[in-house]
Amino acid sequence: MNSEIEKILFSMGEEKYRDFSTKLMPTVDKNTVIGIRTPLLRKYAKSIENYEEFLRELPHKYFEENNLHAFLIEREKDFNRCIEKLDEFLPYVDNWATCDSMKPKVLKKEPEKLLRHIKRWIKSGNTYAVRYGINLLMSFYLEEYFDEKHLEIVAKIKSKEYYINMMRAWYFATALAKQYEKTVVLLEKNVLDEWTHNKTIQKAVESFRITKEQKEYLRTLKRK
Repeated sequence: MNSEIEKILFSMGEEKYRDFSTKLMPTVDKNTVIGIRTPLLRKYAKSIENYEEFLRELPHKYFEENNLHAFLIEREKDFNRCIEKLDEFLPYVDNWATCDSMKPKVLKKEPEKLLRHIKRWIKSGNTYAVRYGINLLMSFYLEEYFDEKHLEIVAKIKSKEYYINMMRAWYFATALAKQYEKTVVLLEKNVLDEWTHNKTIQKAVESFRITKEQKEYLRTLKRK
């Protein structure tokens, strides 16, 4: 790691915050966590001027290096270059927190092109590339660019990976909040595996965006 960046990252670390955050990330080795609060790391990412060399230094050693990498990708203003950087980085993403933190604004500018890459990532078999693809569908394609075919894409994913299926449940719960009539059909027809089906209902019932009447009906669809 760049020695200057390393020095700055360690200066921002907090031991108590490291101990707290590692409990939320069971797949991450505690020894690789410095303990930097996300707003502080994001602020630092915006201040770095020459960072292309850092982006080439893969794999990184520390959790916060990966998050810094993710935040630096978000600064990319060219769509194709952003996709290239994501393709270079996704194979090294090893936790949900880093995966879910990357939402480059430039991706919103090319919804049709992005959808092709989302499908590619979902088919990749890489746990966090799959999760990332689902997350982007949830973030960018449940309103203006919504298509029922997107529901089918996520419904057809077959995986035993907890972090994929949790994202699938999160996606469908959010879809219920934004496209209820089109989404509830999947639950009525038992299209999803039982775990994802029930977790979707649980998350939807916990949501303030779902009406009381909808929640009552969703509870009747729970599988036992």
